[in-house]
Amino acid sequence: MKRKICVVVTARPSYSRIKTALLAIKNHPNLQLQLVLAASALLDRYGNATKFIEEDGFEITAKVFNVLEGENLTAAAKTTGIGILELSSVFDNIKPDIVVTIADRFETIATAIAASYMNIPLAHIQGGEVTGNIDEKVRHSITKLADYHFVASEGAYERVIRLGENPEMVFNTGCPSIDLAHHVKLQGELDFDPITKYGGVGGNPDIRNGYWVVMQHPVTTEVGSSRKHIEETLYAMMELNQPVFWFWPNVDAGADGTSTGIRSFREKNNLENFHFFKNMKPNDFLKLLNNCKGLVGNSSVGIRECAYLGVPVINIGSRQNKRERGNNVWDVTYDRNQIRNAAVQIDESARPESSNVYGGGEAGKIIAQQLSELPLIFHKTIAY
Repeated sequence: MKRKICVVVTARPSYSRIKTALLAIKNHPNLQLQLVLAASALLDRYGNATKFIEEDGFEITAKVFNVLEGENLTAAAKTTGIGILELSSVFDNIKPDIVVTIADRFETIATAIAASYMNIPLAHIQGGEVTGNIDEKVRHSITKLADYHFVASEGAYERVIRLGENPEMVFNTGCPSIDLAHHVKLQGELDFDPITKYGGVGGNPDIRNGYWVVMQHPVTTEVGSSRKHIEETLYAMMELNQPVFWFWPNVDAGADGTSTGIRSFREKNNLENFHFFKNMKPNDFLKLLNNCKGLVGNSSVGIRECAYLGVPVINIGSRQNKRERGNNVWDVTYDRNQIRNAAVQIDESARPESSNVYGGGEAGKIIAQQLSELPLIFHKTIAY
């Protein structure tokens, strides 16, 4: 009988972080994939991932609508609670042998809590990393709930073991998103028109001489400043006067401030060089990154995939504090002059070398094989 592996995808970026593992699980002779979509991964305003997932050939086992409106700290806490309730029902219905949860979002811990209290073995991808905000608390909490740990770097591997986890259940697989980046890196030039393929809103910038990509999310411990933060980036990129492809923020607390700041700025300024998107297929997004001048913002894609691709990154603020990184990152504060000056430096510098700090392109296959072989446990097996 095939072992049933339930993977819960709760946000737009999580799909790209797990896609190659989903493929490997689906194609493994001894595994059955159960794919559950939940939270912001189902919402149009945050780039509904359902269409892309189904187009990639995956069958969705269940959908969990649990996001409360508000985009504030209270809504995030309540959304987590609803997620626990709804996911518990899903797990009871489909009876997985192992549940897989990804990274560090507030919806992710709902998956971990539900599985743990139902005595279902729990696998965690991307544990052991540090960022210095609420995500780090969530990530380390999931580590203590999880039974198997598929980490993305050597530093994360060592940290999970220092947290008291059984070394025999910790595996440095690399990040599955690097598997996608590896294929994209081999493909070379951008082979589609982003605006024609994905629509979006804004101008129609001429990208023949290059373009920038911006992806900036609110910081959950700095929610009162999210509008001010995004306005500094908007001013910097407008003053740079170069083509920009801008992606909408995620569902974290403070997203209202970020979104309102963008809309207000668009109404008051001529942004013919800007075009805004909600979502793209993972491969297309990485192709867009691979061919850009640089990524601006605070997304972990700048720390992970861009390190492997050798794409310059202007990393703004505290959201990615302390993460292991390659030599592709320029760290700046929420200041338009620092952001603009970093962009000018990047324009005048050679492209950074590729880094394998988050793996070399085989994570998905390694994770699937481990899931097929590991003993089914739902309790800790090491003494403190």
